[in-house]
Amino acid sequence: MAADLHAKYQKLAQEYSKLRAQNQVLKKAVVDEQGQGASLKEELKMKDQSVRKLQQEMDSLTFRNQQLAKRVELLQEELVTTEAKGKKSKKSVDPPSQMSQQRQSVFDEDLQNKIQENERLHREIQEAQAKHSHTETDLRERLLVLEKDAMQHKAVIDGLKMKYMDTIEKLQNDKANLEVKSQSLEREAKDCRLRTEECQQQLKNIHTDLSSRLDQSLSIIQDKVPFNDTSCAEYSTLDVPVHDRRHQLKARDVSGQALTFLRDLVGALLNLHTYTEQRIQIYPIDSATDTISPLNQKFSEYLHENASYVRPLEERMLNLFESITEETLTTLETTVKLKPFSDVFTTYVYFLKKILPYQLKSLEEECEYSVCTASLQARNMELQSDMKKMTAVFEKLQVYISLLALPSTKPEMLLQTNYNVIFTQLAACLHSLHDVMKDISKHYSKKVSLEQELPTITQKLKNTNDCILSSVVALSNVTGKIGTFFSNNLDFFTVPSVYSSRIGMGVIDPLAAECMLENKKKAAAYIKSLKKPRPGSVPYEEALANRKTILSSTESREGLSQQVQQSQEKIAKLEQEKEHWMLEAQLAKIKLEKENQRLTELENQLKPTVTGKMTFVGAVQENGTIPKLEEESPLVEKDSKEPVRSTSLIPDAESREQLIKNHYMMRVAELTSQLQIGDSKSVHFYAECRALAKRLALAEKSREALLEEVKVANQNIVRLQDELMTTKRSYEDQLSMMSDHLCSMNETLSKQREEIDSLRMGSKGNAKKNRGR
Repeated sequence: MAADLHAKYQKLAQEYSKLRAQNQVLKKAVVDEQGQGASLKEELKMKDQSVRKLQQEMDSLTFRNQQLAKRVELLQEELVTTEAKGKKSKKSVDPPSQMSQQRQSVFDEDLQNKIQENERLHREIQEAQAKHSHTETDLRERLLVLEKDAMQHKAVIDGLKMKYMDTIEKLQNDKANLEVKSQSLEREAKDCRLRTEECQQQLKNIHTDLSSRLDQSLSIIQDKVPFNDTSCAEYSTLDVPVHDRRHQLKARDVSGQALTFLRDLVGALLNLHTYTEQRIQIYPIDSATDTISPLNQKFSEYLHENASYVRPLEERMLNLFESITEETLTTLETTVKLKPFSDVFTTYVYFLKKILPYQLKSLEEECEYSVCTASLQARNMELQSDMKKMTAVFEKLQVYISLLALPSTKPEMLLQTNYNVIFTQLAACLHSLHDVMKDISKHYSKKVSLEQELPTITQKLKNTNDCILSSVVALSNVTGKIGTFFSNNLDFFTVPSVYSSRIGMGVIDPLAAECMLENKKKAAAYIKSLKKPRPGSVPYEEALANRKTILSSTESREGLSQQVQQSQEKIAKLEQEKEHWMLEAQLAKIKLEKENQRLTELENQLKPTVTGKMTFVGAVQENGTIPKLEEESPLVEKDSKEPVRSTSLIPDAESREQLIKNHYMMRVAELTSQLQIGDSKSVHFYAECRALAKRLALAEKSREALLEEVKVANQNIVRLQDELMTTKRSYEDQLSMMSDHLCSMNETLSKQREEIDSLRMGSKGNAKKNRGR
């Protein structure tokens, strides 16, 4: 605890040092910005001075222009007076005119030069004014930006100061807490030291006691024991171990369950291979109408041999189950019947590897068929990958089963420490086989649903697809049961053997195990010969034989007997109802014959009356009564014609029974077909329900994840809102400060403009005074 607090304290100190360094950097940046603002202010002052100089020059130029304009006016007046004088004195026309022309040309050149210089000065003044206004706006904008940055930096510095103060307070509080905790830990350390001293003293006492006992036991062994058979494991290999009956019963039960599961697996595999062969014969090319491809022919031949590879699995497993009895000693070293089962399983795996390329090529051939759609091709590609995975998983199973069969033939090839790893890997491999079979059933159900939408599909192909789907679903179910069964009994498989865990037993050799079992039988026979039966007690063999029935619950027997009685009662009731309804059917037929005869007699009686009263019928049609009789008479005739045929062909008892039998046989056939269709549909719906359940689970998980994301998003929104409020407040404070600063700047600008206007007015007044002079 103290180390964690010290680490937290160091972490907080590091954060504080980082923030302090950042604060120094921010202070330096603020100082730099302030220096830049001062330099910009100095530049602004220099620009104002240059502007003032330019304004003064402009004022002087305007004054000179005014002087030049006055001079030009005076010269023009002189020119007018000279022209007037020249007209009066005609005698001296030529010399004065030449003089006036020379003066006029001089004045014109001088005036033109002054005008050009004035224009140039005006342009320079305008350019200088524009440049000055542009630089002034740029400098003002830069000044605003710098002031805004300075305010932001100041706000950041204030926030950091507050944060540093808070962190300092927290660190001080943590330091005080750590000091308190360190004191408490010191007290605990003192207590622990005292306890360790006491424990060391107790350990010394125990050590001395045990050493004395060890010396005593060693002296007893050396003096009293003539031969120690535990020194070498080979001495005790033929000793008869203690018989663990519970272990044997558990092994027998587990092997029986494995046999039932393997029978289901064998049946499902046989159905899958057989119905796959049937499908190849009818799709994509029906062998009844056309020849199938050589690839499918070869594949069909291989699939036709599946029983020779699958059936031996059940036989070898039955032999293994029969070899495990209550009297035997069951370990991996003594189960010699596991090796034949491993060999048969290896041959079946070779069979799967042999048919795998043909199966993949057959699916590719289905994809090349013209009716095959893109979605159906995708399902075929998925099935190809699933078949590869299934073969790979079976290969893994074959490797693990062959490793488990090694101790019964070559015990030195596999160490006992590796048994647990092999059993756990085998359980994982069985679960992966279940996952692969689930994927195959899911993809095949999608494929079947897509193929049923094809226009060229036949009823035979539909039935075959349903059978394959049912076998695949059965495989998925049985592999799941096997996986759960193996996982539930994994502790039993991985627990160390009772026989090999005893001192001196070591690894049991198969031959030694056989000799040991023979010795065990001899010892049991000898003890049996010595044992005399007690009167009034149950014999030992009978008690052993009836142990299973005693262990099994009587409630299950009573329940089964009640179910048998109920089923027998139902069968008897159904038989009685069957006989009753057969009698009812015979009576109904007899009644029908009588009614037919009566109808024929009535028809014969009605014919003359109908022919004799046609005129009366035409007259009374307006009342609406007789036409009904005429309408009903054809119906009577129609009804009477059919019984006439039946009366002429009255069956006897045998033909009646045959008809009833045929009827019920047809009914039974219809019901069986409906039952098969219902089974296939139920399997399909079961697969869909499982897929929907998985989707629902995924949707629930995604919903939970989305709810967590929504919670996180809401927290982020609250945090961002708080940050927004703080930034808004800081921006409002900055805007208020900037508005005050702008007001002060506007006041200073207005003062400067007033000063400039007053200076301009003063310069104009001086100019007027100069003109008056």
